[in-house]
Amino acid sequence: MNEIQNLIAKMAKEAKKAAREVAKLSTTVKNDVLLGTAARILKDRERLHKENERDLKKAKEKGASTAFIDRLRLSDKVIDSMAEGLKDVAAIPDPVGEITKMWKRPNGLTVGKVRIPLGVIGMIYESRPNVTIDAAGLCLKAGNAVILKGGSDALYSNLALASILQEVLAEFSVPVEAVQVVSTIDRAAVTELLKREEEIDVIIPRGGEGLIRFVAEHSRMPVLKHYKGVCHVYVDKWADLKVAKEVCFNSKVQRPGVCNAMEGMLVHREIADEFLPLIAESFKDADVELRGCERTCGLVPFAKAATVEDWGTEFLDLVLAVKVVDSMDEAMDYIARYGSNHTDAIVTRDYSKARRFLSEVDASLVLVNASTRFNDGGQLGLGAEIGISTSKLHAYGPMGLEELTATKFIAFGDGQIRS
Repeated sequence: MNEIQNLIAKMAKEAKKAAREVAKLSTTVKNDVLLGTAARILKDRERLHKENERDLKKAKEKGASTAFIDRLRLSDKVIDSMAEGLKDVAAIPDPVGEITKMWKRPNGLTVGKVRIPLGVIGMIYESRPNVTIDAAGLCLKAGNAVILKGGSDALYSNLALASILQEVLAEFSVPVEAVQVVSTIDRAAVTELLKREEEIDVIIPRGGEGLIRFVAEHSRMPVLKHYKGVCHVYVDKWADLKVAKEVCFNSKVQRPGVCNAMEGMLVHREIADEFLPLIAESFKDADVELRGCERTCGLVPFAKAATVEDWGTEFLDLVLAVKVVDSMDEAMDYIARYGSNHTDAIVTRDYSKARRFLSEVDASLVLVNASTRFNDGGQLGLGAEIGISTSKLHAYGPMGLEELTATKFIAFGDGQIRS
């Protein structure tokens, strides 16, 4: 075995051993670790600034974009947010040990299901060092050990954050191997992680589509993932146009570069004459480029004619595909063809249409009269999330604490034997 193989093998084996101990921790100890880490992060912010500056300097020397630098920076605001996030996770009820169901068999055997940790989680992610704290906090509260492989650009920041976590773990006599950050920037480390199926129970990639597809194609263990967010809003003929305008504008403009931003707007033909010129002016003022079908371009002179490639594209920018449809069925057919199972919404006052849309559209979150931007763990009341899954096994949608557990069967008998 080479040096990288040895490193990853050692980390994986230590994580598996630590996972048994973490699974047994009381809620009190887990919360104490989270709150202690939150306090230490605030106390050691200068240390974090110093290590983060090393990453920022490297990124600037490589000519990284302003947006990339912004994602990489551990500002005081980001540090405060990380600490608050840990406090939020500590306040969420502990899912481990929860009996989710119990029933009695005719032979007197009592059968139930109880929540248990997943075990060892491998997390592979890019650029944002705050993910190190977010992921570690959630994994620990759910009773899991975690191996974190951040992007090479954030190496010093990630190692500093992991060091703080491990110092607090040691204070509470929790194995420090419960949270580990891969210390090499060699890309071979990712490939080696994906081979450790005997120790790592699940892999969660978080980043661009290229990273996620690489992980999905090479992993020997289950992968919780979403490739991209091609989200849609369908404006029904029975929509309240004021509500529709606010929902569509927020879905596209509030933060266009994220996975739950609207990328396609579908408008029923019976209200297109009134609605499209109305919303188009707001989009124009916000510098949104509209790429529309023939009917859209006829109603909005400044819209560009959409190409075949525009349908189903994740722009992650102030660009929007717009199509006029003849019916809700056509809208749902379009979503089924071009959507990514991430987030889709309908704006309508027709209850039966809303119910049909909720039932028939296949996405991790389907909304009625609300912005696609709500597909987020915090916004949906989960407290926090480790990512959004568009694969249905074993989680679908934002992954909070419950999604970082599984259930096992338990049974209580009184001497029953099978005949």
